[in-house]
Formats: sequence, C-alpha cells, structure tokens
Amino acid sequence: MMFAPECRIETFGSTRFRFYIITELMDRANEVRVRNGYVHAERPQIVTPGHYSRLLLEGFGDKGREFARWLEQHVENLAVLKYGFQFRRTDAVERILQCSADEAFKRIQNTVEFSEEPLNAVLQGVDDAWEVSLLKFTMDMIQQSVPGNMGDFRKRGLL
Repeated sequence: MMFAPECRIETFGSTRFRFYIITELMDRANEVRVRNGYVHAERPQIVTPGHYSRLLLEGFGDKGREFARWLEQHVENLAVLKYGFQFRRTDAVERILQCSADEAFKRIQNTVEFSEEPLNAVLQGVDDAWEVSLLKFTMDMIQQSVPGNMGDFRKRGLL
C-alpha cells in the first residue's frame, strides 16, 4: 500500500518530503511500527559526454583518453540527469501503534491529506527491510520526475 505526493522533484532547487513507513511487528499481534522522517533530494544535475570523458581520464592511460574522445564525438546528444538523495537517520523517529497495518495506514493517510506539508508519502513495508521500501520509493519518484525535469532543462536551453 502506498500514498504518494502528486509533485515531482524540483528541477532547479532541492526537494524535501516527509515519509511514514508502516510495518507489522512479527512477534506481536495487532501492533505496527510507524517510522517517519525526511528524505532530501538535491536538484538534478546534467551529466554530459564531456563530463563522462573528464571522469574517464582520471587515472587512465592512452586507451582511456582515446575512448573518452570517441565518447565526446559520438554521443553529442546524450545527457543524463544525476539525482542526489540524502537520507538522514537522525530525522527518523518511530513509534508503536496498537492497531492493524490497514488501520494505521488510513489514520496516517488522513492526517497527511490535511497537513500543510505538501510532500508526504505513506508506505507500507517489511519491518527489517523498511529502508528498502524507502529507497524503492525514491527511485520511483526519480523515474516519475525525469520527463518533467528534462522538459524544464530544455525550455531553458540547457539541453
């Protein structure tokens, strides 16, 4: 189960969203753990073939430089967006609720829908792998943001 923000990652600024991850406790019936905190996404950066070649040249010999020159000449329209995320564990807090996971999800979703914070995500995951759920969500958020971010860069003549 998931409730995600409608927004995408900002193209020209950083984005911060609050997450809530609900996990069932395996050793206790009708209890769930709710973790919440923030994930910070730095603004996307354009990575061009010229940037690739500079990276490839560091510590490489003639063959590496030769490939870097080829890369610059043959992939002129290739640009990749690099997204940077920071997950700060110090921002994460957790609490135990005496209810089912579905009930906890509905309660938290109701709370965040009426919150003044625009970027809230409510996820349901597995207790010992909750960070994987969060990472998967951030990857999905990147995939949904790429088309809009690329369009913004094109409109400004940066691609």
